[in-house]
Amino acid sequence: MNRNLSRILLKTGGRDNQGHVAVRHIGGRQKRYLRIIDFKRNKPGIPAKVMAIEYDPNRTADIAFLNYKDGEQRYILAPDGLKIGDILISGPDAEVKIGNALPLGKIPVGTPIHNIEYIPGQGGQIIRSAGGAASVLAQEDDYAQVKLPSGQIRRFSKHCLATIGQIGLIDWRLKKFGKAGARRLRGIRPTVRGVAQNPRSHPHGGGEGRSGIGMSTPKTFAGRPAVGKTRKKRKYSDKFLMKGN
Repeated sequence: MNRNLSRILLKTGGRDNQGHVAVRHIGGRQKRYLRIIDFKRNKPGIPAKVMAIEYDPNRTADIAFLNYKDGEQRYILAPDGLKIGDILISGPDAEVKIGNALPLGKIPVGTPIHNIEYIPGQGGQIIRSAGGAASVLAQEDDYAQVKLPSGQIRRFSKHCLATIGQIGLIDWRLKKFGKAGARRLRGIRPTVRGVAQNPRSHPHGGGEGRSGIGMSTPKTFAGRPAVGKTRKKRKYSDKFLMKGN
């Protein structure tokens, strides 16, 4: 781990600045260092050598430590197939090779990609977890059509950067924790069923004996419906959706 690219990650225990539980099932956890990841890849034309592939406790994917020719060092998400010693580069003139970052308009149809920008220059915001990959379906005018892992087809500006390849640790979901303590060390507290709680703590609670949830559809602990589609019906980005919701 590079100490210049990391800092201690503060613990919240799931509490907000008032000390109230804002996110349930969080608490404990060992001390961690937050690795600062380069999602922007904003050093066009400057080659970088992969010096190491490292474990990151804050994400499901591994990370790669890059040493640029100008002396700068950065972390990026490690795609599947990336090896120590590989030379990576970003920009419109970069080769279509695993680990390189190119504008969507320069990426051939059918190429697997990850770390995609919504807005050019903002930095990659989607497809950043282990095993994630999208694919370019078509190029049209000022937009590229991209199929996301959810099956959704969406239009992105051709100037948005994306990184070539599928993110590594494809079998991450097959990992077994083995014991309860392994989850507690990661800061994951136990989840209690709503029907096992009292009515004050959860809408599903209460009743004499095993009475079920007592309502037609399930709800969250805060009383909001936990069924159906949760996407806003008139979201600003709907104009970019071509399939799916």
